[in-house]
This record gives sequence, structure tokens and C-alpha cells, in this order.
Amino acid sequence: MLIRSVHPVAWADSVCLPLLTIPVSAGFPSPADDFLQSELNLQNALIHRPAATFFMRVEGDSMTGCGIFSGDLLIVDRSIDPVDGAVIIAVIEGEFTVKRFLRTEGVIMLAAENPNYPPIVIKQEMDFYIWGVVTFNVHGHSGQ
Repeated sequence: MLIRSVHPVAWADSVCLPLLTIPVSAGFPSPADDFLQSELNLQNALIHRPAATFFMRVEGDSMTGCGIFSGDLLIVDRSIDPVDGAVIIAVIEGEFTVKRFLRTEGVIMLAAENPNYPPIVIKQEMDFYIWGVVTFNVHGHSGQ
């Protein structure tokens, strides 16, 4: 899975949108007329360290098993240290990729979430570094 584009976070003003204070049912409809009670600031909710946060557009299907699809927008924080199992942006031999970070007994592997892609075992001679940790995935297709 490749990264198609990288954009730094640059907000002139905060984006506040109405927030319904009840959960949305995925089963039977629920009345919601009187539940518009506050606003949600998207910048505060999704971006904790603006100077270290970037948006990245995904291309490819290697992470579909964890809900990351081609065309999705990832929010990536470069100030977070990755933990075992985190979804990360890595640079391997000069190319960006998004994978699951796995560390077992000193061995680092980058695992895809699609069985068609084998894990990448990081070897000492490889040009590799972790660029950032994915904090949110914005999956925008609504079927329209």
C-alpha cells in the first residue's frame, strides 16, 4: 500500500460542527430531534499535536483487513513512538508504506492486513525508518 500524497496540517480557524449527543443506531432508527446539544471541534478531536501531524492519502489494498482502503485519508502523528501492533507509516528504500508494526524478540516485521501480501522482515542492511504513527483513518466513501 503506497502513500499517494502527504500534507501538513494547516488550520486557519478551528472547524466546529454540530454534535448529536446520542449514538447513531445501525439497526432500527432512533428519534434524534432534541439531541443537538453541543459542537464538536474536529481539530481538537483528531489532531493532538498539529506541528507533528500530517494527512496522507492511501493507494492500494494491503491494509483492507483493518479498514484502510485505497483513497482513504490517514492522520499521522510523527511525535508518537510506535508500540507493537501499531499501524505506522514507514519509509523503506525511500518509499512510503503503511503497515502494522510488529516487534518480536528483536525482529521487526511490517505486516500487511491482506493475506495476498507477505510481511516485510526488516534487515539491518535495509534503508528503513518509521516516519509516523497512524492515529485516525478517514474513510470517506458513502456509496454515492
